[in-house]
Amino acid sequence: MNHDGAPLGTVVAADPPAATDPSTLPETAADTSAERPWPLHVLSEKLKAHIERAPAAWVEGQVIELNKRGTMCFVTLRDVDAEISLSLTVWGTVMDRLTVPLERGSRVVARLKADFWVKTGRLSMQAWDIRPVGLGDLLARIERLRQALSAEGLFAAHRKRPLPALPHRIGLITGRDSDAEKDVLKNARLRWPAVEFEIREVAVQGVNAVSQIRSALSELDRMPEVDVIIIARGGGSLEDLLAFSSEELVRAVSAASTPIVSAIGHEADHPLLDDVADLRASTPTDAAKRVVPDVTEEQQRIRQARAQLSRFVDQLMSRETERLVHLRSRPVLAQPAGMVTVRHDDLVRLRNRSTMAIESALARETDRVSHLRAHVRSLSPQNTLDRGYAVVQNELGEVVRTPDQAPPNSRLAIRVADGKISARTETPAEPPIDSPTSKDQK
Repeated sequence: MNHDGAPLGTVVAADPPAATDPSTLPETAADTSAERPWPLHVLSEKLKAHIERAPAAWVEGQVIELNKRGTMCFVTLRDVDAEISLSLTVWGTVMDRLTVPLERGSRVVARLKADFWVKTGRLSMQAWDIRPVGLGDLLARIERLRQALSAEGLFAAHRKRPLPALPHRIGLITGRDSDAEKDVLKNARLRWPAVEFEIREVAVQGVNAVSQIRSALSELDRMPEVDVIIIARGGGSLEDLLAFSSEELVRAVSAASTPIVSAIGHEADHPLLDDVADLRASTPTDAAKRVVPDVTEEQQRIRQARAQLSRFVDQLMSRETERLVHLRSRPVLAQPAGMVTVRHDDLVRLRNRSTMAIESALARETDRVSHLRAHVRSLSPQNTLDRGYAVVQNELGEVVRTPDQAPPNSRLAIRVADGKISARTETPAEPPIDSPTSKDQK
């Protein structure tokens, strides 16, 4: 039993609270507590007052649902770039102001104001104004973005990268089972049968297009075997091609390290992707022709190059042959021994002249030597002895010039022309005045 006399476990209903005095209620939600709660209507009224203070906002989206009920129209608006939807309530007076009837798929801008229904606690969005976005508005918006990105330098010519002459593997980003994919594959393989592709099929329009294209681009850009990437899509309306004018996609293409080829729509279509890509192709077929060479044309160029090279070689051989003939016709090559012969004759002539000069010099010097020899001989003592004179020497080997040098009984050596004679002196006698002996002694 509890203190109220009821069995244990029995829930006893509390007495109903007395009417709350508004002056005693907490001022803000932060001041409430379990002991001092707000009545539900206070919270609802405060939410309504808070929401009503929020200003109206212009938003842009695409109509995906449209239901008319009497004078009211219930519209579901979806974000053009994200999977976010919002239900709108449009009054009949707002719908009546539209010059073009609102349809599913239309792109609109609407001025929305949040409205809170106190009795049910429901939040709804009231459309006070709604306007379809025309082509002119879209084009003006794209043009403003084009100018802003161009001012940043994203479209500058120096940022364009050259395409490889012969890509080994081509990355292709296109729609699922699209004609653009078939055109690129068919024309590329017709031109170069050995070409290889790395294909990524993505959404090419709608809210998921930009994110899927960016993801595929990032994946292909990281693959080193991919030499070039083609982003291709067939023709369509301006709204269908809006994904390829997205600022996020343009910046992703600008940051890629692999050359990018834009092949969107037809020749008249010009999304921002065309400006930032390294090469703009008018159509997907044109992209295939611009990326891979034509094997037939390359073979023809090879044949022409070989023919031209052969012609150049023939001309070079003819020119060099004529030059050799001209060189061989010169005397030095026509008669190579002529130069040696001339030098040999010169050598023989110079040798003969040298021999004659040496012989002449030897003859002169021989005559001179003979003359000097004769002169020397004429002055030599032997020549005097040959004429009959003699040289007398005493025992001391002195030449006897006076009788005093040879006293009596002295040994003498007399040298004559053919030898020596020994003699001994006796008492000297007076020699004749003019005798040869007296002259010799003098």
